[in-house]
Parts: sequence; C-alpha cells; structure tokens
Amino acid sequence: MIFTLFCVKRGLMVNLSQETEALAKRLAATQSLSVEDAIRLALEEKARAAGIAMEARRPRDRSPEAVAARHARTDRFVAELAAMPVLDPRSPRDIMDDLNAL
Repeated sequence: MIFTLFCVKRGLMVNLSQETEALAKRLAATQSLSVEDAIRLALEEKARAAGIAMEARRPRDRSPEAVAARHARTDRFVAELAAMPVLDPRSPRDIMDDLNAL
C-alpha cells in the first residue's frame, strides 16, 4: 500500500513507500507531531544542513477583516462541497471495509 500525503494549502500530493510511511509515522509518534509536520521538520533540518535557505513564513493576519475573509472563503468552500452529489451511498465505514478487503 502507498501512503499519500496531501497538503491542502498547496495542492501537493506525495506518494510514500510503505517503509517511508512507517518511518514517518514512528518519528511523528515519538515527537507527538502529525506525519506531515514530522516530514516537514525533517526536510527543513536536511535543507539547513545542505545550506538551502528557508523561505520566511509570513505571520497570519489576525485583523478582523482578514479573519472574516478567511471565514467567508471557508464557508464558500463548505457550501461547494455540500452541493456536490453523493456518488456512493454507503457509509464511510462500509467503504473503508471494502477498501481494506482488497
């Protein structure tokens, strides 16, 4: 099975081998991090060691206008998702059971 790491912010998808997935999960668990955060931190550490400059992160705008704009974008996104048709009427559990049986 291939583990897929999907970063919603960037739309980036990375497929990991079982060995890499297991290592990432063990690292994340020992540091109480998500798998994505564990991978990012490991990559940042390797990048620093290789002399690759990290991009500075912009602090999140916490003004009421910016917060309202983020909420409005989220509300629009949720409304789009809710308007999508249900393509498979089975429960999530039934779908996962069928996938795990493969």
